[in-house]
Amino acid sequence: MNSDRWVGTFLEAMAAERGAAANTLAAYERDLDAVTQWMADHGCDYASASRDDIEAYLVFCDEQGLSRATRARRLSAIKQLYRFAFEENLRADNPAVQIAGPGRDKRLPKTLSVEEVDRLLSAAPQHGRSSADKARNTCLMQVLYATGMRVTELVSLPVSAARGDPRMLLIRGKGGKERMVPLSPPARLALAEWLALRDAQDEENIRNGQTPSTYLFPSRGKAGHLTRHAFYLLIKEISVKAGVSPQKVTPHTLRHAFATHLLANGADLRSIQTLLGHADLATTEIYTHVLEERLRDLVLEHHPLAKDQLD
Repeated sequence: MNSDRWVGTFLEAMAAERGAAANTLAAYERDLDAVTQWMADHGCDYASASRDDIEAYLVFCDEQGLSRATRARRLSAIKQLYRFAFEENLRADNPAVQIAGPGRDKRLPKTLSVEEVDRLLSAAPQHGRSSADKARNTCLMQVLYATGMRVTELVSLPVSAARGDPRMLLIRGKGGKERMVPLSPPARLALAEWLALRDAQDEENIRNGQTPSTYLFPSRGKAGHLTRHAFYLLIKEISVKAGVSPQKVTPHTLRHAFATHLLANGADLRSIQTLLGHADLATTEIYTHVLEERLRDLVLEHHPLAKDQLD
């Protein structure tokens, strides 16, 4: 079995057995294609590569100036592939099992202040060429901030999830795992207004012999729903209208804002972990920097010795 077939079989197993999302599979494929090419250039493949070969590849990545995060991700892909190969008896050994990765830089998530989010939410109803566009944009922004969903989860929401003025949304996340997240009153209102306009358009489409979309945010594109890229561009346009730096605003910074604002107002990490759909609490713990700032401010504001020093 050649290297390309190794990668193809591995990706098929990831999709079938683990329910890996299309974006996850595409990321693995990109990383493993780079590894495959390097191996071909150096006279080896996945079947024959040794631990020294894999470590040489990591040195090559470092020399190319790839970030620690990229190198860690590439090694993770290699390790996953060889674990699969070992379990499937494609190799009798696992040459990557004892290789330590470079680790990842622990960066605090970029987020937005409450005031900046308010400006974005206020700008959304003013952005769009039609009343339907404006209602859709308002719904997208309100639901994203109210739930902290990943952008893929948001744009691919089935319309069935929005029926009946729901207090909670059922979200299918990574690996097909489902979770329930509550909707704020403004998000429920925006959802109801958009749904009414969307359903009216569906009725017109049916009269014209078209099949109604199953997605809450339909599109004529191949995916059938608004794409991640289209929403990324949309949120940049809304940020300009809101007077918030577009460099600060992405769908993911609104997800971070959801988590940091909850934590700053007293929510516990376990609850935030559940709402975000994090498999590991350690992923959620990065938001504790907000709690640390809040506690520090409380001490400076209320401790008598701190007051004396400030005076």
